[in-house]
Amino acid sequence: MSFPRTLPEGSTTLPGVANVVAVSAAKGGVGKSTVAVNLALSMVQEGARVGLLDADIYGPSLPVLTGVRDEPEVRDGDRIQPLYAHDMALMSMGFLAGQDAPVIWRGPLLAQAVQQFLQQVDWGELDILILDMPPGTGDIPLTLSQAVAMSGAVVVTTPQSVALQDVERGMAMFDKVDVDILGLVENMSYYLCPTCDKRHEIFGHGGGRQTAERLDIDFLGEIPLDAAIREGGDRGEPTVLAEPESPRGQAFASIARGVVAALSG
Repeated sequence: MSFPRTLPEGSTTLPGVANVVAVSAAKGGVGKSTVAVNLALSMVQEGARVGLLDADIYGPSLPVLTGVRDEPEVRDGDRIQPLYAHDMALMSMGFLAGQDAPVIWRGPLLAQAVQQFLQQVDWGELDILILDMPPGTGDIPLTLSQAVAMSGAVVVTTPQSVALQDVERGMAMFDKVDVDILGLVENMSYYLCPTCDKRHEIFGHGGGRQTAERLDIDFLGEIPLDAAIREGGDRGEPTVLAEPESPRGQAFASIARGVVAALSG
């Protein structure tokens, strides 16, 4: 994998970080964080230097998905040191607030927190920093989109019409802040029965590809609905680490390659 720098001239960049890519969803519950973690790890397996920022302040999921529960160190008064797992730099409010502690903040504090994660974390030299965005188009996604120059965004959806209808709203936000859409991912695309080997399209199928074609963006691929993906995430063992050669592991790897190809284009 190669990681070209594709940022617009005059934009605000992070020192040492070649590319910042948002993984976004206009609707919650579509598996965006699972996709973000597995895409990031797929890039690590290809030899890239990767960081992953869990930008969902209210509902951080990175501690569970990676199995990391430590608290970051702060050096020189305000420099936050990322945690590391699976050769990847990590940061999440979940590492700071505690496992079960709620974060009860209003908009200005949320914006300040994400700014600190971007500017005060010592990310080091990275080929790509993945931002696991909170769902929707509220304060945090907008702040992040404006605070740092992004190489692009990956949009995650599921096949249901209610999820696909929200895709355009999410894309409109990125369009307003001049962030390119690298492509669309359809998660929970189908279920492959382990006993009869029959494919079941529980939430419908093909809506992601059709939406991408209609909106003239790349369709990056389909991820199956599979209990093993959920179980691995709950154990802190993402699919691309636990079962890299499985069809689901290969699906994540293929999408990661598509993201890099989109960056190169």
